[in-house]
Amino acid sequence: MPTSCRRAVALVPVALALALSAQAETIAFTGATLMPVSDEAIENGVLVIEDGAIVAVGPADSTRIPRGATTIDVSGSVIIPGIVDTHSHIGEVAGGDSSDPIQPEARVLDSINIRDAGFKRALAGGITSVNLMAGSGHLMSGQTLYVKLRDGNSIEEIAYRREDGEVAGGLKMANGTNSQDEPPFPGTRAKSAALVRQKYIAAQEYKAKLEAADGDPDEMPDRDLALETLVEVLDGTRTVHHHTHRHDDVLTVLRLQKEFGYRVVLHHVSEAAKVADEIAVAEVPVSLIIVDSPGGKIEAMHLEPYNAKALEDAGARVAFHTDDYITDSRLFLRMAALGVRAGMSRDVALRALPLEPSKMLDIDDRAGSLEKGKDADFIVLAGDPFSVYTQVRQTWVEGKKRFDLADPDDAAIATGGFGALTPSNSELEFHGYGEAR
Repeated sequence: MPTSCRRAVALVPVALALALSAQAETIAFTGATLMPVSDEAIENGVLVIEDGAIVAVGPADSTRIPRGATTIDVSGSVIIPGIVDTHSHIGEVAGGDSSDPIQPEARVLDSINIRDAGFKRALAGGITSVNLMAGSGHLMSGQTLYVKLRDGNSIEEIAYRREDGEVAGGLKMANGTNSQDEPPFPGTRAKSAALVRQKYIAAQEYKAKLEAADGDPDEMPDRDLALETLVEVLDGTRTVHHHTHRHDDVLTVLRLQKEFGYRVVLHHVSEAAKVADEIAVAEVPVSLIIVDSPGGKIEAMHLEPYNAKALEDAGARVAFHTDDYITDSRLFLRMAALGVRAGMSRDVALRALPLEPSKMLDIDDRAGSLEKGKDADFIVLAGDPFSVYTQVRQTWVEGKKRFDLADPDDAAIATGGFGALTPSNSELEFHGYGEAR
């Protein structure tokens, strides 16, 4: 046989092996109680995933498991959608500096350390999607970033994308005492609101010039990165995520939102119960924080544990967030549990972990519930999501297991102190930094 023919024959099994390996793996999880969030709980349920997506969710007696699927028995467990954290500071994020109180042009994208141990802590807590944002020391501290905690070597690889291909994110804003300081920062609440109003008026004028130019380079105004960002806010492309605590500060946010018509999510809202009806009437969603030790900030002095119940009773949409490190990502489930303890209904509390926050980040077409066609982001729990004894056993992101409590290294992350979260030698070696020493 000619050499060329032998080579061709030899390549056939290799090509076949590559083709087979490229086929999507189908995995069926059986025996668990499924809590889809978008529907009723399913005892002895079946969750089938393929190629990073959910293909079936239902009871064992009526859900077909495809031939050849890998079956994983998780009897005794509870499976819920991956948690979505609307407000986190993992990744060593940073935004604006001390030069100005309003810096919407700053991008946390340019500051994130993807190897930060916070990402591992988040996965250990069952978090699969995160809104990364800068601190609250500015009226506008910069652009936030929505990320999926898949494996990746750069922040761009794990960032959500908008329809136009750009990375997805919001705008971090704040009011109250955090953003008050020596000039050029405002010294009063009134001045804070005035500065914000003036900047949005400038953005409206900039937008009008862009529209009038209609793409004509001779008519286009000089580029202004800050105003470009605010035009995205005015257009609804970018949502404002607004740090606010005191009830009067909350009303100021609602007042500005009504004036300029942008989309906003209220964050923290320590005194939400005092203005729950006003929030509900404005149809503005709330991302709450509930901590057991509110100290460190005078505005959080009156943080009420029944804020979640008050908002639920008023008809407002509610989510929870970690504000990590304020609440450790590994303990995120307790946030909703504290809400239930103070009177929030279990169903609404469960929605407040994956589904409501995914809507606030505009990612609910991919995340937030166990539904056919959505990303296979879910967590396997040892029991009741609201029990202090329940552990996160596994965290799956787009059909890949990203955390496993049975793995000693992962267990050290879940239960250990700070030292357990430093990069291991094997990880350094994996990323090509030479032999472990």
